Amino acid sequence: MNTFPFFKIRAYLKRGGVIAYPTESSYGLGCLANNRRGIRGILRIKKRPQHKGLIVIGGDFGQLQPYVFRLPEHEQNQIERAWHDDVPTTFLLRCRANVLPELRGRRRNQLAVRVPQHDLARRLCGAVGGALVSTSCNRAGKRACRSEREVRRQFGRAVWVVGGRTGGRKSPSQIVNWETRERVR
Repeated sequence: MNTFPFFKIRAYLKRGGVIAYPTESSYGLGCLANNRRGIRGILRIKKRPQHKGLIVIGGDFGQLQPYVFRLPEHEQNQIERAWHDDVPTTFLLRCRANVLPELRGRRRNQLAVRVPQHDLARRLCGAVGGALVSTSCNRAGKRACRSEREVRRQFGRAVWVVGGRTGGRKSPSQIVNWETRERVR
């Protein structure tokens, strides 16, 4: 992990760059969650419709708080405990009005957030100093890339690849609507 030039990655992300990095089940495509140019780059690269919204990850809950409404302490503690369980879980939380519509999805008032169980993804958020978009590294409708080689084959130089091993999970994180406790994926 120390061999990555994080100061260069951070500068690249601030300019709207898109990275590919390993997560629990596959590689993810990411950019700074508050960077409209990066988000639009991901949507263009993936050929993904804007109305769907994207997942945002942070190294800890604090990196996600600028995007979501404050929760009572006991609820925040429940979410943080769930992020340490065996099953990676993304929660839909009410988001702040200033969250970019391309990030939350058009006409949506919730944002999908997670602290990943994958150590490299979590540390990457800490190293770049902010929350990252985390969407599967694939073109819309295609299988997610599970290796650095697959990422390079599918996206070439369109993304900066942060190499590493995925967590080996077969499926992506489950998504739970926090208000209703309903599992939506």
